[in-house]
Amino acid sequence: MVDKAKERISEGIKNGLLADGRVTFTGDDIALTMIHTRGVDNSDIHKFAWDTFVETTKIAKSQGLYGAGQDLLKDAFSGNVRGMGPGSAEMEIEERAAEPFVVFAGDKCGPGVFNFPLFEGFASPYHNAGLLLAPEMNSGFTYNIMDVNYTEADKVITLKVPQDYYDICTLLRDPNHYVIESVIENGSGLTAAVASTSRLHNIAGKYVGKDDPVAIVRTQKQFPSTGEILSPWALAYYTLGDNRGSHHVAVMPVKQNEIISYFDGPTIMSAAGYCVHEGKLTESVDYFDQPFWDMIREKASQKTYEMRQQGFYGPAMAPMDELEYTGVMQNLKRLNEKFKVRNR
Repeated sequence: MVDKAKERISEGIKNGLLADGRVTFTGDDIALTMIHTRGVDNSDIHKFAWDTFVETTKIAKSQGLYGAGQDLLKDAFSGNVRGMGPGSAEMEIEERAAEPFVVFAGDKCGPGVFNFPLFEGFASPYHNAGLLLAPEMNSGFTYNIMDVNYTEADKVITLKVPQDYYDICTLLRDPNHYVIESVIENGSGLTAAVASTSRLHNIAGKYVGKDDPVAIVRTQKQFPSTGEILSPWALAYYTLGDNRGSHHVAVMPVKQNEIISYFDGPTIMSAAGYCVHEGKLTESVDYFDQPFWDMIREKASQKTYEMRQQGFYGPAMAPMDELEYTGVMQNLKRLNEKFKVRNR
């Protein structure tokens, strides 16, 4: 499947659709990192991505692999992969003299997984020392936050730090409802980060797998340094994901091209660093492939193990509004009919 995706990327570069591209995977999800000059939401680019996933799905089906294509929720391409299953993060930029950025790719989690690191990495001096030391960031950042439970259209609020700091915290505390879509640097107006916001159960109307989100984050100069963007991931914070997408576990930063295992998890996140110059990508740097992150992986394992020992009780499992897309609701409906009201 990966070979087919790489073959497709090479064809896209050869025929002029793409300037450059890379193929990686995180867990059981292939990620396409593509550079082009056709702008955001270009239908040719999105169809190319969709067709690539369709081709790789054919291979998975021919090998009898379980869940082949389960994240492709439509039968025919409709102009944009958003709302069709795959996570999509795009930004249009003018290259700086040096243009470093990070591609984050997650498995067994929802798009709200980026709320903590994107807020802390850009808005908190605990992680972003540049807010105190770099004049380029004195103006702060603008957050575009989406209400992902509103399915009729994109429902977005725009808030700024530092002035709207507490309002942003009020929303981001619920990462299953409010999700950071993008971050803009206030002084220059440049896009700093973009994250996918699709939720598969909202599209399919039932649980079909977790959302497996992606994000692109630019670094250095008027943006946080790469280290400042990576810093929040060291917490191994809790998120909703893991087995059947219904359990709270710690986010584990992993090396490129890692699988999932324990309880179909835990939630994992990879980070590939690139620079782009005149449309060409450098070779990637695997930011989580460094001895420091081995300690964090141990911490994430321990935190996940302790939470999973609590089974289905209390905060170990998803809240009811997240379970409404699962068989739990059918069981509750059946059981509710057996309840009897007893007079006091």
